[in-house]
Amino acid sequence: MKLLCGLGNPGKAYETHRHNIGFRVLDAFANALGFTWLGPKFEAMWSMGAFQGQRILLLKPQTYMNLSGHSLRQAIPFYKVDTPHVLIVHDELDLPFGRLQFKQGGGHGGHNGLRSISEQLGHNNYARLRFGIGKPQNAMHGLPTDDTKERARERVVSHVLSGISAQEKAMEETAIVQAVQALECWIEEGAAAAMNRYNQRKETKKT
Repeated sequence: MKLLCGLGNPGKAYETHRHNIGFRVLDAFANALGFTWLGPKFEAMWSMGAFQGQRILLLKPQTYMNLSGHSLRQAIPFYKVDTPHVLIVHDELDLPFGRLQFKQGGGHGGHNGLRSISEQLGHNNYARLRFGIGKPQNAMHGLPTDDTKERARERVVSHVLSGISAQEKAMEETAIVQAVQALECWIEEGAAAAMNRYNQRKETKKT
C-alpha cells in the first residue's frame, strides 16, 4: 500500500488558501482516479482505491496544520505502510509559485505540518511533493533583528493564509494537473523516476 497525505486546514474559511494546496492536489488526484472521500477516520478525511494494481490510501488530516502528524501516526501502523511508501503533499515557500519538486527526507524548514509529522513519526525519512507558493513580497534582507524577525514571521503567516491572485489561479490549475501526473509517476515508476522527471528546472537560454 502507498499512502498519500495532503496538508491543509479544515473548513471553508481556509480551503482557497496557499497553505491548503496539499488538500487541493489530493482532491484533484481523487477526482482523476474516481476515489470517493470518506470520514472521519484517523482524524482525517480518507479514501482508498487502486491504481496500476497498487492499493492507495489518501489522507487529508482534519486536525489543523500544526497537528497533522496525529493522523499519520494512527494510519501508518494500522495499515502497516512502509516508510518508502509514504508521501506528503505540501505548500513550499522556497519554490516559485506552481513549481513542483519531489524530496526524500530532510528537515521541516519551518513548515508546521511537516514538523508535526516528523515529531509524531519519530523520523523525517518520508517523501514529499513540494508545491511552490512563492515567498511574500517585501522580504527582509540582511541580518534581521528580533523585531524584523517577528515582522517577517507575521508576513509569512499572512502569505500562506491568503488566497491566490487571478493570474496565479491559472498557473495553479496547470500545476495541479502536473502534480496529479507526478503522483501517478511516483506510484507507478518510483521515487527516482519521479524526481528525474519533475525536479528539472528550466534553464534560461543565454543570448
